[in-house]
Amino acid sequence: MQDNATEVTAAGIARLAGVGRAAVSNWRRRHADFPKPVGGTETSPSFALAEVEAWLRRQGKLAEVPLRERVWQQLAGHPEGPVTALTYTGCVLLLIHERPTVWLDVSAGSDERLAELLPGALEQVLTPRFGAPDAANVHTGEGGVHTGGTGAPSPAMPSGPAVNTGPTPPASPAHAPSPEHAASPAHAPSPAHAASPAHAASPAPAPSPERTAAPASAAAPTAPGAAPPAPASVPSTPAAPVPAIPVPTGDRLLASAPLLRGAAELAAGAGARQTFEFLLGRHLDANPRQYTLTPAELARLMADLAGPARTVLDPACGTGALLRAVDPRPGQELYAQDSSADLAALTALRLALRSRAIVRAAVGDTLRRDAHPGLRADAVLCHPPFNERNWGHEELAYDPRWEYGFPARTESELAWVQHALARLADDGTAVLLMPPAAASRRSGRRIRADLLRRGALRAVVALPVGAAPPYNIPLHLWVLRRPGRTPAAPEVLLADTGRFAGEGRGGPDWQAVRDAVLDAWRAFARGERSAERPGLARAVPVIELLDDDVDLAPARHLPPSEPADGVEQLTAVRERLGVTLRLTADLTPPPAEPVAPARRPLTTVGELARGGALVLRTGGTGGRTRVPVLTDHDVLAGTEPSGTLPESDEEAVLTEPGDVVLPVLGGGSVARVIDETTGGAALGRNLVLLRPDPAALDPWFLAGFLRGTANHRRASSYASTATRLDVRRLQLPRLPLDEQLRYGARFRALDEFERALRHASRLGEQLVRGMYDGLTDGTVAPD
Repeated sequence: MQDNATEVTAAGIARLAGVGRAAVSNWRRRHADFPKPVGGTETSPSFALAEVEAWLRRQGKLAEVPLRERVWQQLAGHPEGPVTALTYTGCVLLLIHERPTVWLDVSAGSDERLAELLPGALEQVLTPRFGAPDAANVHTGEGGVHTGGTGAPSPAMPSGPAVNTGPTPPASPAHAPSPEHAASPAHAPSPAHAASPAHAASPAPAPSPERTAAPASAAAPTAPGAAPPAPASVPSTPAAPVPAIPVPTGDRLLASAPLLRGAAELAAGAGARQTFEFLLGRHLDANPRQYTLTPAELARLMADLAGPARTVLDPACGTGALLRAVDPRPGQELYAQDSSADLAALTALRLALRSRAIVRAAVGDTLRRDAHPGLRADAVLCHPPFNERNWGHEELAYDPRWEYGFPARTESELAWVQHALARLADDGTAVLLMPPAAASRRSGRRIRADLLRRGALRAVVALPVGAAPPYNIPLHLWVLRRPGRTPAAPEVLLADTGRFAGEGRGGPDWQAVRDAVLDAWRAFARGERSAERPGLARAVPVIELLDDDVDLAPARHLPPSEPADGVEQLTAVRERLGVTLRLTADLTPPPAEPVAPARRPLTTVGELARGGALVLRTGGTGGRTRVPVLTDHDVLAGTEPSGTLPESDEEAVLTEPGDVVLPVLGGGSVARVIDETTGGAALGRNLVLLRPDPAALDPWFLAGFLRGTANHRRASSYASTATRLDVRRLQLPRLPLDEQLRYGARFRALDEFERALRHASRLGEQLVRGMYDGLTDGTVAPD
């Protein structure tokens, strides 16, 4: 049964039919029977998916909608919004994963029967995996006991089991979102979120005793770093619980029946976990501005720094990237909290589908309404929100977590650091992603000093530029240990991996970063006093850092890199530059002679694709194979494949020698012919691949004519901030193959000249930079 309520946009129709959006606009104008809009706006209408699919099939433009695409379109066009639909789908996939026979029984028969029986079946799975909200949850970790709050679900939520019992977040605008929450300045929920009663905000509870003003006899701290009162003076009262995954009611599931059946069919071939990861990845990719994600490589590095752990907490979990990177262990317990109910639910489902660990996820503002006040975890991983001014500075002045000093209003990151330490067992490890300013701001120097004196801060690692958003600054990793019986260490590890930054948007060399950081950290943790690595890592005595600034920026305390062979390297670079410049001179094109403009019959890439002269493919958002990825930046810069794609069940598009690749964003007239060294790389996002038939088209002829500036102007559309290329509208002349080869040879010579110029430019920059560095550090004489 097709879902008549599911809507699809023009972009979705283009994806279904494998055409550009311009083609969809032409169909609407030229065909009177094209489906009429059923929603959306005048400028961005939406159409009924069932009607669109039937029309495409009648026109012979579509034999059958691929199952993956149908499921995605049903999810994206769900009446309650894609996130709610993804939550329902995740619950069903968890049921299929854990009790497939129950799903087979429930799904047999009509949609009405499915909607009637499914809530009870889901309750049998969600309650054992996540716990019920009315149970007194006592979670025992290796370092302590967590006693969860009790109570009934919020009235705005449907009744049913939940993922732990988290406290209700306050309605204050100071509510602090996780970094993977909506990225808008106001942190407003998405329309789908707001429209869904399942995600309606609960009334804010009365402040708990620890959040109220201090008695008159207690003097408030007057400066950052002032000692807070003893923890015993501030009682901890659990707030009302907010279920992260309530069991959806039958009426809601009835409207979602076609989606749930399609997802089950997809899971039968790909697996429940892979199906959920595919749908979640597609949703995140379709809404890049709503989420700030932690890259998988960085999440893995943070988990490795924390080491094996049975109880792990992420107090700003987002979509669960950090907890997903933790190595599974028997009896493992994973705790999560996020201010967004959507993200808390998605995290819980993602983790439950990945392993058999006990998952305790909760909704709420972690700093104001901690859902796990008694937890003592073996490890804490956290990517907190940066530069939050309204994190609760006024309400939390007497909070017992400020063991190392009361954070200033501008030091929200140091509040997260102390929250992580407060939730650790003795000798447990916390790893936090931090902005570089947190290592040197004067307002935080007293807290940094106390962290050093008491042995809580163990390492600060400067990451390369481009490691995580915001990509234009080198973020830091802080590694902390809650002091236990072990005496405080007199040294702290400082490391700087900035040398491993990649070019442009290609990202850093993650393997080099991992090797350097983990080798240095493991040797330091074992107490080995190996020789320092100049410019990379050094164990710095704490006393050396306890000055007026307490500046922990690694670059300011590491010795410079070894200059022993600096002059020899500069000499080698100069020689290579000379050879390249001579080659560039030899490759310079001969003078062009004027000729009369040629009048030739033209064709378009779209016509050639329909005629079978070439195959057109678009770059993907994931893949099963672990191969280098050719990014749009690689094509623009003429460099080797440097990107990565998230792992998914989607088939990656692999390049072959002779393919022509074009970027579709940015407005640059660039086309790259794939050679033997680049062949086999996966095609990245925002790229289109053209695979010409050698008997009909020469690839160099094709790439050359596609680079014409006027050609690009005619085939481009312009938005307020970007230019998008419709590759199908690009034109080239109809010429016999022998004439194509003549043009192709000339275009290939121009490509060699262009690559030589780029290489000379890079060598020249390297030589200039090396000379400046040598002159300023004394390794090169001025004469």
